[in-house]
Amino acid sequence: MSRFQHVVRIDKDPDSDWGASVLDLPGCVATGKTIDQTLRRIEKAVELHIRGMREDGLTPPRPRHRVITPIRTSRHVNFFATIEVAA
Repeated sequence: MSRFQHVVRIDKDPDSDWGASVLDLPGCVATGKTIDQTLRRIEKAVELHIRGMREDGLTPPRPRHRVITPIRTSRHVNFFATIEVAA
């Protein structure tokens, strides 16, 4: 089984938990009370998302290389991380 690295956007608003979304897998999201918990959950979400696509007869997209710019304002944190999952 191959392993792929996916770029994950991590967001935090003052009134919410941490959120994560995968740029190459629209709809693949996770939340958590901490960044670490959120990253663990998004790894599992990616694995489930890809498995579901395959079960539906779809070919999951390969991760694309991207140039990204983090954003931080006084009320919002937005940064990126890379996760590696089996696919």
